[in-house]
Amino acid sequence: MTLLALLDYASVLVFALTGALVASRAQLDIVGFAFVACLTAVGGGTLRDVLLDRNPVFWIGNPNYILIAVSAALVIFFTAHLVESRYRWLLWLDSFALAVAVPAGVGLAMQMQQPALIVVLMGVVTGCMGGLMRDVVCNEVPLVLKQGELYVTAAFAGALVAVIVSALTGQGLASLIACAVATWALRAGSLLLGWRLPVYRARPPRG
Repeated sequence: MTLLALLDYASVLVFALTGALVASRAQLDIVGFAFVACLTAVGGGTLRDVLLDRNPVFWIGNPNYILIAVSAALVIFFTAHLVESRYRWLLWLDSFALAVAVPAGVGLAMQMQQPALIVVLMGVVTGCMGGLMRDVVCNEVPLVLKQGELYVTAAFAGALVAVIVSALTGQGLASLIACAVATWALRAGSLLLGWRLPVYRARPPRG
């Protein structure tokens, strides 16, 4: 199994768990759990593959990704009631999924010899779009758009770190590790320490 396939498997699994947790908060049925888990798990990677004109899309070429997502949904369906704070679990699982999915997108774009800007954007798309779809479908405030939180910023910074490390060292593995560490460190800092970006404040009209 290649490193990129391993990253895709890991991001599918963890994002599927987050999708199922959101489904539990929305009190969906078991089919709803599976749908939201699959949407979350493969949404970002699907958009990445479509934009990069990768054929077939990763989960069509290997349906095991869907089986993993459905299995994760079933586990959460029968165990979510045992979790004391599902939202807290959601936040942390989502942070780990982000730190895996961004390197997956970056690594694939690098493998396809895309320019640096596209590499960074594919990292952001892979890391953020599945969670965005999940939250919109379940009528939750999207985590990626929470006021001032480092989410898309963490994905962008991690992907940018990967590009810089790759340019300096020529080492693909080192760049992906650096990407994962930077992404998760920023996201975890936002959750633990309240790191925020300044947000727009509308000024009241004068007189």
